[in-house]
Amino acid sequence: MLETTAPAGKRPRIIAVAGNIGAGKSSLVKWLELQFKMVPFFEPNEENPYLSDFYGDMRRWAMSSQLFFLVRRFQIHRAVVRSAAEDPRPIVQDRTLYEDAEIFAAHLHRQGFIDDRDWRMYQDLYLTLREEIRPPDLMIYLRCPLKTLVRRIHQRGRDFERKIPRSYLAALDKLYEEWHARYDLSPTLVIETDRLDYVERLFDRLEVVQAIRKHLGEE
Repeated sequence: MLETTAPAGKRPRIIAVAGNIGAGKSSLVKWLELQFKMVPFFEPNEENPYLSDFYGDMRRWAMSSQLFFLVRRFQIHRAVVRSAAEDPRPIVQDRTLYEDAEIFAAHLHRQGFIDDRDWRMYQDLYLTLREEIRPPDLMIYLRCPLKTLVRRIHQRGRDFERKIPRSYLAALDKLYEEWHARYDLSPTLVIETDRLDYVERLFDRLEVVQAIRKHLGEE
């Protein structure tokens, strides 16, 4: 199993979970919390007052929604660091500041929903905030085929997500692959979530555990 306490003088490990909408991030975070007593930090979707409006009219609400996520995500990163200073348990975080800016906001800029002037301001803010956060010790990237993303999104039944165009998910998927290819702030573990079922299947759970321990140097 993963260590649930940190040796004296060693800061707790931080694991971040990245992936497209519907890839299974929250499920993995909950599973790691239950199995290994990790401290979880979840994505603030339910708190975003612009999100439902955004999926109905992306051009009108893109900037407002992305600024909310960027600031709230930075606050979560700071809370993660405070937790690491006060609690010896490892930490698992659902999505990161990097994804907000380099995938979601970048897509909206490419599509013209965020204009060049606002994009320059957003980038200045992102780069400033990025310098202030501690990168994770391990980035877990959940890769998932588009058809599986669509099926999972419909199964979980969030009203605002039913408005998401398939083309939007496909564009995010491409940006995720580009981002994963250049990400170098920490080791990365890729999990093919349509192949591995770490919630229901014992052997899949063991494979995930062994891979995480290996990347964190705990074998």
